[in-house]
Amino acid sequence: MTNNDKVLEVKNLTMHYMTRKGPVYAIDDVSFYVRRGESIGLVGESGCGKTSVAISLMKLLPDNAEIINGEILINGHDLVPLSDAEVRKFRWRHISMVFQAAMNAMNPVYTVEEQILEAMRLHRPEMSDKEMDEKIDHLFELVGLDPAFKSQYPHQYSGGMRQRAIIAMALSCDPDIIIADEPTTALDVIVQDQLLQKVRDIQRQLNMAMIYISHDIAVIAEVSERVGVMYAGQLAEMASTEAIFHHPIHPYTMGLMSAFPSIVGPKTELVQLPGEPPDLLNPPPGCRFHPRCPYATDICREKPPEFKEHAENHYAACWHPGGES
Repeated sequence: MTNNDKVLEVKNLTMHYMTRKGPVYAIDDVSFYVRRGESIGLVGESGCGKTSVAISLMKLLPDNAEIINGEILINGHDLVPLSDAEVRKFRWRHISMVFQAAMNAMNPVYTVEEQILEAMRLHRPEMSDKEMDEKIDHLFELVGLDPAFKSQYPHQYSGGMRQRAIIAMALSCDPDIIIADEPTTALDVIVQDQLLQKVRDIQRQLNMAMIYISHDIAVIAEVSERVGVMYAGQLAEMASTEAIFHHPIHPYTMGLMSAFPSIVGPKTELVQLPGEPPDLLNPPPGCRFHPRCPYATDICREKPPEFKEHAENHYAACWHPGGES
């Protein structure tokens, strides 16, 4: 694989939220890449840093957040040192995002078409009005909406229709990569499945890279080729979806799998993962999972494990991969 295959490359990304009590270690030395046409998933409990990674990649950080270290390379261009004005040239055109609960974030006083046109006029000024109109019709058809609805207002759409419109908006400037943060939250399971299938079809058709973020392992399994498991602001494990589901090696991933029901094979009792994620104002020393880990030893409590390859293309940060002593 050459670097040209990598649409996005994240290297040693570290981001803190500055609070009166001190820094919150929201992202700590996270590295991964996404190839053109590939879909990866980021999964983990609430508060583990998934959305913090997403807003860092978009450089849409709140005032109290700061990227301390690392690189965010989009087609080889590092976004970290760029000013807000410089980063705006990359947003929508090269990287776009479907935000969590975005279906409720559309402006109620503008039609859906007007809101998509606003992004296109800003980032695709070379397109004529006729080309933009034809593009919006095409996008609506792609996401499974009738183009006749484009002149309606958001309140005239159902929840599923609004979420499809948000995805059409994210696609409007032909980005190289889309980040989808909990894209099907608040939708019923039937609409959720239809929408995920539609997004996956679009991604394959356009050969576009995607990052799916969810706490729902079933969603991640359906749409992702590789999965990154996050815990307490760090990547605990990353491998193919099949390897994560059938051969997890980090105790946290193993715990998540044990707590996830399967509809195939013999019935097994679900095992609750004890404890809760640590306070990132004062994370534990060593491996951040050690207070909840059944395999923890002295080295786990004292020294952070290296995120390294344990099997072919199967990475984890663990002193006892697979529970080995």
